[in-house]
Amino acid sequence: MKHARRRQSRLRARVAGTTGALAVALGAGIAPATAAEKAPAAPQTTATALDTAAAMDPAPAPGQLTLPAPTGRHRVGTVDLHLRDANRDDPYVPGFQPRELMVTLWYPATNTDRYPAAPWLQPAAAAHYLAQWQVPPGSVTLPTTAGHTGAPVDREAGDLPVLLYSTGLHSDRAMGTSLAQDLASRGYLVVTIDHTHDANEVEFPGGRLEVNTMPAGTHSSDTIDVRAADSHFVINQLASIARGHNPDVERKPLPHGLSKAVNTKRIGMFGASLGGAVVPAAMHKDSRIDAGANLDGQLFGSEVTQSLDRPFLLFSSQNHNRNTDRSWARFWDHLHGERLDLKLLGSGHNSFLDNQALLPQAAGAFRLTPAQLQQLLGTIDPNRSIEVQRTYLAAFFDKHLRHHRGRLLDGPSRHYPEIDFVR
Repeated sequence: MKHARRRQSRLRARVAGTTGALAVALGAGIAPATAAEKAPAAPQTTATALDTAAAMDPAPAPGQLTLPAPTGRHRVGTVDLHLRDANRDDPYVPGFQPRELMVTLWYPATNTDRYPAAPWLQPAAAAHYLAQWQVPPGSVTLPTTAGHTGAPVDREAGDLPVLLYSTGLHSDRAMGTSLAQDLASRGYLVVTIDHTHDANEVEFPGGRLEVNTMPAGTHSSDTIDVRAADSHFVINQLASIARGHNPDVERKPLPHGLSKAVNTKRIGMFGASLGGAVVPAAMHKDSRIDAGANLDGQLFGSEVTQSLDRPFLLFSSQNHNRNTDRSWARFWDHLHGERLDLKLLGSGHNSFLDNQALLPQAAGAFRLTPAQLQQLLGTIDPNRSIEVQRTYLAAFFDKHLRHHRGRLLDGPSRHYPEIDFVR
């Protein structure tokens, strides 16, 4: 029994992607203010989610996990880049070692049938990920993505506004794939960032695997500072690409048309869990970020009380918003640009990661009971949850990076009753 409790605790830490008491509370889908409340009834939507996922792939192999297909009009290309910051040491390894990152670029593409679909995780990282979950060998195959590796940029999409993505604590950049590839299909260049030695696994070229070496007890505000510096560095590398340079350490060929498509004059950033807390810190560090969105992440550090005059979206799960999280309430009072506080009814903390799509398809292999699954993901249908998130994120960034005026963000919509505008 003691071993079972320890294992459940490790699993919650694995999926929560946040820190301290909030890791348990939000990782279980229960906000701190309501942690003592009775747990909700058993999930009602898992069967629906599985049926929908199966419909997206007419004949998936046994154990083959899938992600929802992108909804935009463009096909999607992708490329992984290995970046090295020679001006900054990695804070999580002894000695003096330059900070290295792996990032994935997602973009509108053409001629995708000539290029292979990219895996959700590269082989060494995938094996490490499944081993940490203690998934029985051969029982689960992680998904392929909608991104085609190295496909040319679709120039009909025009200049591509940039969106950066930061994921949860000790999580992989792959956890933002459902949102990233959809935004790319809508005409964005989305850059998902792995924060090396914070993430549980990062695979570099040649199969080199770097794992989490963050010292125990590292303060969240320090982690956020490192990630904000990572984000600033990545923007600089995108600017280098726009000038015709190739910042990849191995000089991997960049997709044709990329340098002419990158628009670093229109940049947004979003993040989930701790990654959401990184967004305001990155915006303070780099004025090139024009708009930000925090997907259910508690805030830490000085950013909570620093004024921010650019548009910002707070997007929360069912039991977590500025009425239950003091950090959000204080941050809200210091937002002087357009601000928006949305609650996704029926969702859990992990609804904002690819866990929402993947875990219900193989709960048994991941050794999650129906009650645990509901604690993590809430009661909302997973595919509907992803659809709603995609719609509102796109509307927010379309408004502030493309100046597209729509009515969706003005107030409640009968088409999306799952969204509550927190006033």
